[in-house]
Amino acid sequence: MQYPWISQVEKLLDRSPTVGGLLDLCEENYAILLELAPDLRELKGRFASCRPGHMDLYLEVLEQTPYTTMVHITYFFSHRDGQRADPDAVLRVYHDARQIEVVSLKQHVLPVEPSYHHPSLFNKWKVNVFLSKWLAFCVGQGHRFESLQEFLTKKHG
Repeated sequence: MQYPWISQVEKLLDRSPTVGGLLDLCEENYAILLELAPDLRELKGRFASCRPGHMDLYLEVLEQTPYTTMVHITYFFSHRDGQRADPDAVLRVYHDARQIEVVSLKQHVLPVEPSYHHPSLFNKWKVNVFLSKWLAFCVGQGHRFESLQEFLTKKHG
């Protein structure tokens, strides 16, 4: 799969990352994710965002605590062996710090070291740049995950 924004990612990867730059990027990713799921702190369960002419985007809340939310976000592509998730990300969202930590990211476009257990600054930078562009792309397509209350308010409001 070739993403239309991958050339932007490649340009950003030419830079030497810094810890401060990475923290700024994690904060930007938090803001973009909240555009997709404004009520993230209250969401529980699985959600699908379906936009005509675009891939359906799926979000599953894996864990909610007072200060963090763990989510799984992905597309599912039909494949001869069944469904294939790509990109496929598990994210820990720190609401108090307004940051996102990439717990895991599987995708077939951006080369990332096979082991993400003790990632280097450069690997963290790469996966967060990818996440930033992917989330912004999803927002640009109009994807959004609504809470049941928000859905009912719009439907009957």
